[in-house]
Amino acid sequence: MFDFCKYADFNEFDKNIVLNYIQYLFENRKLKDSSIRRKLISLKLYFEFLTERKYIEGNYFSRHTFKFKKEMKLPKTLSVNESHKLLSTIENQLNTSKTSIQIWKSTRDLALIDILISTGIRIGEAANISLEDIVLSERTILIHGKGRKQRLIYISCQQTWRNLMNWLKIRKDKSINTNRLFINRYGDPISIHGIEYIYRKIKETAGINTKSTPHYLRHTFATNLLANGADLRSVQEILGHSSVATTEIYTEVTVGRKKQVLNKYNYRNKL
Repeated sequence: MFDFCKYADFNEFDKNIVLNYIQYLFENRKLKDSSIRRKLISLKLYFEFLTERKYIEGNYFSRHTFKFKKEMKLPKTLSVNESHKLLSTIENQLNTSKTSIQIWKSTRDLALIDILISTGIRIGEAANISLEDIVLSERTILIHGKGRKQRLIYISCQQTWRNLMNWLKIRKDKSINTNRLFINRYGDPISIHGIEYIYRKIKETAGINTKSTPHYLRHTFATNLLANGADLRSVQEILGHSSVATTEIYTEVTVGRKKQVLNKYNYRNKL
């Protein structure tokens, strides 16, 4: 509120003060929509206070409705090589494991990260997978998505399925308190924070993008589906998006990559 009070000291405080202030933030301060929205929250409370104390005649703020376009940021992805490094790092840890707990942990981590890479599911969805959700005969997993929506995901990669089967076999070696697929070393369901921790440790060992998060795997999955020719509607259903407009953002990333390839490799550029 200090910013608004400072502005108001040098301007006429009337029914147009709110609109003038917003215009000032846009044109003079060059603030982003997100920054202005935050200021409007405080401003709304301030004008409610002024109105209640009868410092002004009527709430100047309530007379206006403000709408802002939400900035759509391009999804951040990993390269195919970085995804490969994640898997090879865990495989190396598994091959060099010397104790039963190391083997157990590496087998779990490999199945978990591989499923995130191969299906593009959210980490919250991965954490909620139960044993009953796995359809062995169809090589599919029932995913419980946002808004209580369910979808079936097919595991197309044979190695991913083998990694999952290996985890199911060794999972029994611990005392288990849940029917969730992925568990921690105490036999309890793994949390979202637990998955984030696992990913962070693996990415550090793999030496990939230090700013990446598990959600990068979802973006990478979707982007590569579209880049390889998958139709938008199918990708929407696989990702569990309620609107195809949400999925369309990935087309911007694939176009960017195509531009890079064409700028570098198109022979016409050198004629």
